[in-house]
Amino acid sequence: MFKFASLTALLAAVPYVLAQSGVRGATACVSGTVCTPSSTSSAAPAGPTINNGLPAFLGGLNTAGYDFSVATDGSFTGTGVSPPVSQYTHFAAEGVNIFRIPWQLMTPTVGGPINETFFNTYQTTVQAALNSGPEVHVIVDVHNYARWNGQIIGQGGPTNDQFANFWSQVATKFASQSRIIFGVMNEPHDIPDLQSWADSVQAAVNAIRAAGATSQVILIPGSSYSSAQTLPTEAGPYLLKVTDPIGGTAKLLFDVHKYLDSDNSGTHPDCTTDNTAVFQTLVTWLQQNGNRQALLSETGGGNTASCETMLNTQLAFIKANSASIVGFSIWAGGAFDTTYVLTVTPNADGTDQPLWIDAVKPNLP
Repeated sequence: MFKFASLTALLAAVPYVLAQSGVRGATACVSGTVCTPSSTSSAAPAGPTINNGLPAFLGGLNTAGYDFSVATDGSFTGTGVSPPVSQYTHFAAEGVNIFRIPWQLMTPTVGGPINETFFNTYQTTVQAALNSGPEVHVIVDVHNYARWNGQIIGQGGPTNDQFANFWSQVATKFASQSRIIFGVMNEPHDIPDLQSWADSVQAAVNAIRAAGATSQVILIPGSSYSSAQTLPTEAGPYLLKVTDPIGGTAKLLFDVHKYLDSDNSGTHPDCTTDNTAVFQTLVTWLQQNGNRQALLSETGGGNTASCETMLNTQLAFIKANSASIVGFSIWAGGAFDTTYVLTVTPNADGTDQPLWIDAVKPNLP
């Protein structure tokens, strides 16, 4: 799932114009994935209860802003925008219990220390989200596409040791907060060596646990922009071998994305598929491989009749199969204004977008 949508749809209060790349996710039809037609597949039988420490089901949204200006080669030109914290209480009051907060600017140099000024700003946002409800969880998501300025982690770019050092610093900051979920990397794509990528993921997992963050769930991403469709046949078999130093795999969840428009890019207002066939295949694969679990951390559609219908169907399928896919997070609110093609940002009068009302809210926990 790649990100290239325009950034013209920012909050009206933002006093400057940001770069026009790197703000949205989509699955990988553009890199060989076939967009799957609608299906009426029923819910798969539930496997045994897995003690991942999460609520029974997670439903919420991405609050974008700190990722603004990030490109799919891992470069960035801007300084990001803080998502409005009022959205956390707004959505939590409606039943949301998960927010994903992307960032890119945590470490300005490869292998260097965390920028404390930026971290303090980011942490303020994370804490506002956590404070919005007693069961609210937050995905802290590094939004670099497995790259730094075009070079792939562990494959000519930052070394695995540098990647591990980064995650060690971040995990140390959040080690005492059990409702944090660590998103190892947003949307790896065009990865030439998937075994090497699995080794990089393992290095990050080891570093997180060694930093004392042992209670949190870790999201491990595959290839093709974290495609839910390609996970079983591309990176999934390699990622199955990633181990958790605390034992078992209950707290290692696969991080998947999937959109519903014609080219699966998440850049069009209309939807053409409800993706239930794709998710049925994913559920079957998860069940066949030790009843593993995934989380749909990006999906969404426009405020159109087709998306209101098809996204509702997709999310209902996810909820019915929560033993395997534990929840979803819609793209996107936060610093997007109400003209953004996939906006779920509330209107100025506090009312919600049609997509949220008709497709998302009925499928919240």
